[in-house]
Parts: sequence; C-alpha cells; structure tokens
Amino acid sequence: MAAQKINEAHEHIAKAEKCLKTSLTKWKPDFDSAASEYAKAAVCFKNAKQYDQAKDAYLKEAEYHTENKALFHAAKAIEQAGMMMKEQKKMPEAIQYIEKACMMYMENGTPDTAAMALDRAGKLIEPINLEKAVDLYQKAAGVFENEDRLRQAVELLGKASRLLVRLKRLDEAAVALQKEKNMYKEIENFPMCFKKTTAQVLVHLHRGDYVAADKCVRESYSLPGYSGSEDCVAMETLLQGYDEQDEDQVYRVCNSPLLKYMDNDYAKLAISLRVPGGGGKKKKAAAAPAGGAGGAAAPAEEDDDYEGGLC
Repeated sequence: MAAQKINEAHEHIAKAEKCLKTSLTKWKPDFDSAASEYAKAAVCFKNAKQYDQAKDAYLKEAEYHTENKALFHAAKAIEQAGMMMKEQKKMPEAIQYIEKACMMYMENGTPDTAAMALDRAGKLIEPINLEKAVDLYQKAAGVFENEDRLRQAVELLGKASRLLVRLKRLDEAAVALQKEKNMYKEIENFPMCFKKTTAQVLVHLHRGDYVAADKCVRESYSLPGYSGSEDCVAMETLLQGYDEQDEDQVYRVCNSPLLKYMDNDYAKLAISLRVPGGGGKKKKAAAAPAGGAGGAAAPAEEDDDYEGGLC
C-alpha cells in the first residue's frame, strides 16, 4: 500500500514538472496545474507516512501558488507543511511554517484565517513550550481585536493569561487580566468581569501588592451588579483577612467553592495564598478558644454568612 502511494506521488510530480515546461506553442509555465499535481503528490506521501517528502511537496505546491498570485492557497499549503513537521514531532519547525502561513493569510486579506491558524499553533506548542504558546495566543488575540471580533480576542487573551500565571510571570498576567476585563466590559459580559476581578486580586496578592488588589475591587464597584454580589463579598472578605493577617479568614475564602472551581491555574493561586509573615493555615482557629466564648462566636457567624452566600 505504502509503495503504491509513493509511486503515485512520483507520477504526480512528473506531471507537475511537465506542466512547468514551455515550448513554441506553450510560452508560459502552467503554475496552477503544477500546484495541483504537487498537492496530490503531498497527499500520497502523507498516506504513505513519508512526512518529509510530503512536506517538500506541500512547499512546492505553495511555491507555484505564489507564482500564480494565489496567496491563500499558498498559505494553506505551507500550513500543511507545518502539520507534516508536527507528525514527525518537530514542533518548532511546525510552528515556523504555520507562522509563515499566517503572514501570507494577512497579506491575502484573510486575517480571521490567520488568527485561527495561530490559535491552532498555540495548542500544538503548549504542551512543550508555554512561552511560545503565550506569544501565539496573544498574536491571535491581536488579529481578532483589530477586526473588532472581541469575543474571539478575549477568549485567546484568557488562554495567554492563564499560561502567564502558570509560568509565574505575574506582572504580565496582571496586565493581561486587566485587558481581558476591559474587553468583557466592552461586550457587556459583566459576570465574566466579576471573575476576572477575582483572578486579578489573587494575582496581585501573590505579587505582594495589596494596594493593587484592593484597587481592582474598588474599580469593579462601577460594574452593574458587582457590589454585594457573591464575588464582591468574597473579595472584600479575602482582602480584609489578608490586611488583618487573619489566616483563618483567608483560608476559608480561598478554599470556598467560588475559588476552588475557578480555572485550574487561578484555583492553585487561591489554595496556595498565605498572609504576609503567616505560618500554618489555621493559626487563628487554634488560638480562638483562648479568646473566650465571645471571641470564638464572631468568626463562626462570619463563616455562616459566607457559606450562605454560596448557596
């Protein structure tokens, strides 16, 4: 089967080369037909699992589409060459080809296709190179934003923000989250603005910047429905506990369902948050009996109020 497909591929290449020859009656090479034959050859090589030869055939297809001024088809062929590199687990080379294809999509006036290809490239490289994935997602978001397709742009920004948190590049994550929040505000998705405020607070507190965290909550009071919401109450309680170095209060908020069921990267920030200079999670809880019955009752009552808010 493989040998048959390889023979077929070589037949298509021979036809392609014939299309490129000129004569007294044929003054110009037939680039369109040559590209078509190389495309068929590439598929044959791919089916025979000869990925390197398939890649070369796709690049030849792209070359002749370019000669024929068919940039969109050339870009598609280059993207396919990238996929042949992916089949060989050569991810950096695969991404290079896909990025080159994206530039051609942009040149051709099809930015949406470019952005979708950048997103696909980000997914391919994410398991082995988070930094490159962030770059690709941010580029894709930028393309969508330029086209005023904010819903698609903000989704890709969200991917980049989460990876920046995973990489512990928290200063950049804070900037990315603010941009996300502004976009969600622009498209009037206010519940997502609330979630982004929570993520911002967690990032800023891990940066050790209480003032910036507090500012994010205060600025969100202007969002319709935020003040008094479950998200708002949780962040106010968290900030109060953090400011007063009340480890028990911080622990309760950070381990509440509201934060534990966020995207995994933010949930990890929540459960690993510690107050400045703090020790164990339950320091105040252990000390509470010494404070007498009155001292123990207040935190319990506060806990009940919070739990009620989650129901």
